[in-house]
Amino acid sequence: MFTKKILLPVFLFSCLSAFSQISFGDSKKINDNWKFNLQDTPDAQKAIYDDSKWQSVNVPHDWSVKGQLSPTLASCTGFLPGGIGWYRKSITVPQSKTGEKVYLYFEGVYNRSEVFINGHSLGKRPNGYISFAYDATPYVKYGAENTISVRVDHSQSADSRWYTGSGIYRDVWLVYANPVHIAQWGVYAYPEVSKGNGTLNIEVDVENGSVSKSSLIVVNELIANDGKSVAKATNKIEVAANKSGKISAKINVKNPKLWDLDNPNLYQLKTTVFKHGEQIDETITKTGFRNFTFDPNNGFALNGKWMKMKGVCLHHDAGVLGSAVPREVWETRLKTLKEIGVNAIRTSHNPQAPVFYELCDELGLLVLNEAYDEWEFPKRKWLEGWNYGTPGFEGTFDIFANWGEKDLEDFVRRDRNHLSVFAWSIGNEVDYPNDPYSHPVLDKGTDGFGQAAYGGYKKDAPDAMRLGAIAKRLVAAVKKYDKSRPTTAGLAGVAMSNETEYPGALDITGYNYTESKYQSDHEKYPKRVIFGSENVHEMEPWLAVKNNKYIFGQFLWTGIDYLGESGRWPSRGFYSGLVDFAGVIKPRGYFRQSLWSDKPMAYIGTYPLQNEKDVSKDAWAIWNYTEGKMIRVVCYTNAAKARLELNGKIVGAVKPYDEKTGIIYWDIPFTSGKLEVIGLSKDDAVVSKYAITSTQQPVELTIADKNITIAKDKGVAKIMVQVKDQNGLPVMLSDNEVTCTITGPGILLGLEAGNNSDMTDYTDNVQRLYHGHIAAYIQSTGESSEPIKVTFTSQWLKPVEVTVNVK
Repeated sequence: MFTKKILLPVFLFSCLSAFSQISFGDSKKINDNWKFNLQDTPDAQKAIYDDSKWQSVNVPHDWSVKGQLSPTLASCTGFLPGGIGWYRKSITVPQSKTGEKVYLYFEGVYNRSEVFINGHSLGKRPNGYISFAYDATPYVKYGAENTISVRVDHSQSADSRWYTGSGIYRDVWLVYANPVHIAQWGVYAYPEVSKGNGTLNIEVDVENGSVSKSSLIVVNELIANDGKSVAKATNKIEVAANKSGKISAKINVKNPKLWDLDNPNLYQLKTTVFKHGEQIDETITKTGFRNFTFDPNNGFALNGKWMKMKGVCLHHDAGVLGSAVPREVWETRLKTLKEIGVNAIRTSHNPQAPVFYELCDELGLLVLNEAYDEWEFPKRKWLEGWNYGTPGFEGTFDIFANWGEKDLEDFVRRDRNHLSVFAWSIGNEVDYPNDPYSHPVLDKGTDGFGQAAYGGYKKDAPDAMRLGAIAKRLVAAVKKYDKSRPTTAGLAGVAMSNETEYPGALDITGYNYTESKYQSDHEKYPKRVIFGSENVHEMEPWLAVKNNKYIFGQFLWTGIDYLGESGRWPSRGFYSGLVDFAGVIKPRGYFRQSLWSDKPMAYIGTYPLQNEKDVSKDAWAIWNYTEGKMIRVVCYTNAAKARLELNGKIVGAVKPYDEKTGIIYWDIPFTSGKLEVIGLSKDDAVVSKYAITSTQQPVELTIADKNITIAKDKGVAKIMVQVKDQNGLPVMLSDNEVTCTITGPGILLGLEAGNNSDMTDYTDNVQRLYHGHIAAYIQSTGESSEPIKVTFTSQWLKPVEVTVNVK
């Protein structure tokens, strides 16, 4: 447990590439040219099998998002299908590799997978979010073709409260290694920082897969961004045959450059293993120095600077792309969130792909890394619409007893060296009252419950007292491989969990939608470090963080719209994001920017006046109404005050910023033209402006950025198409149907307009605009470096064409 103040100096590393993400050997992607069949095919694991009629696909591949949306499917997973699928691929292992180990490394397969090579089973991994590797060496044919077969069983398609995707939806790697090599995820580094100087403590696990003892030298070298060596440590170790060994080393660094949110300074750590003077293994990782402080009275400090975490929860899909999300898409999304003022991400409620953490390291975003949404019993999974109808109870609870701690340990080992990760969450809302656990305290009322209690105490339900014992086991699994970070969880039923040992097993405690308990629990549990692990977008929860220094932050539900947890048909997903499916900032995103960003900003949105008390954070930037109709104009700004102008004349007097609502508003009759808000400082200096203008009929499709270049090897470009009128103004009300055609070495991954209620086919090249825009994801095929021409057409509108350069 944390004492009154605990200082956690953290120095960890992420991967320079997936070569080092597995932390040993010589790795290469084997994503191309797989065969896929969406049915449970007998004998598909065999080396000799006719798969010529199967579909050819590249991985990452998510078959669910390519399926047909249907109201007969489960709303919890976005009305998209699951099923059982098989993947097959042939690889040639050169004769020159004889004597080397051969591994297959999967970053993620959803779910209940089994991997075969040449007909031999290498193993099963039921958890769809955990990365895993298999030693294929005993069954490999050197100098010949080898057949990899993967069975994926997502027949329990409604096994999650949100969209999961199906298939091999992350990268796959073939790894060659010396029989003596660094263990999988076998490098661990953590610092001690004092008076501006750092000591890097390093542990390296080495495996000896040979038949004789090995005398080894392990060299760890820290390299600055300018390529200069900072320091080096050399260790000797002897490892017995078919055993593993560990070395510990220290590297001292004077005045290291610290990693923080504005300057995410990174180093590289090169770990090299020598045998008889010959290099036999090496891994290179990024790293850096930082300090964490968690204090029950003062909250959180990064590198000694007290601050608030302005966080969002994120699921792992990207709308039309499903769960197979390219690095370029995540990079754009994370940069957009940072522009809004977000500085922390919660991985709701499972590990993300390795590239996600690499980007957070590089961009300067803190990460609350979460593992589970349910433990030993299933939660309700809504089938007909969120919180509607009769729920189902499929899930992953059945694997928890055998895999819960193993999966958690691998989760920590894989991600423990990422600078961005500040805490490990062992669960989300596993204490959901009466879903499944119950306790007599439920008869005392609903205060202290962030979610529906489904009635009072139910003596036949699982006993909530079980939560403490399970939490202790999971915390121990985390601490086994990383003691440098705190453990946490998102509590849905704080009042119930407080009756158990569950909160006491955690280092810091997340409260989901339970701001009412902040003050009373702070007084009752003075050593407890509290934060908002899941919160709505309203002003009150943010003020509970802002005005109480002992609450170190909040995580909004959510940062980006996501598939699944859908309402009743038609609804693709949950629509509470600051950013929509297409990556476009929504009005509530600008509202949050006004609360969180340090840069001057202003935004105005409008809607017809109906209720004098209605002051919305979801007002769209539209200025097209019937002449004379009364319109409410709302302004989100971080300026001290603002005024409103229409066609250059003041129509809204200067009003001060409202600390209670965060919104300034005026009611005015509609007149077409240019409506502009002027943000002012306390001394009336202009600090920000934002304007919207009445538009005419749409006349053309446009692309803002036509200077687009992508990598030849499966690079991805996001092209935003906007409809404009004859004056070149964006027409927000346009919902025209757009067709995308491609010529050259590229393919269309999907069209995404961000409309949650559009349930049409997302697998083709035709889609309707939403709020006048649509995003197209274009990927190079790798066939050549010829440019890709992408054309967008729509009936009655002038088309637009863009050339994507391939390098």
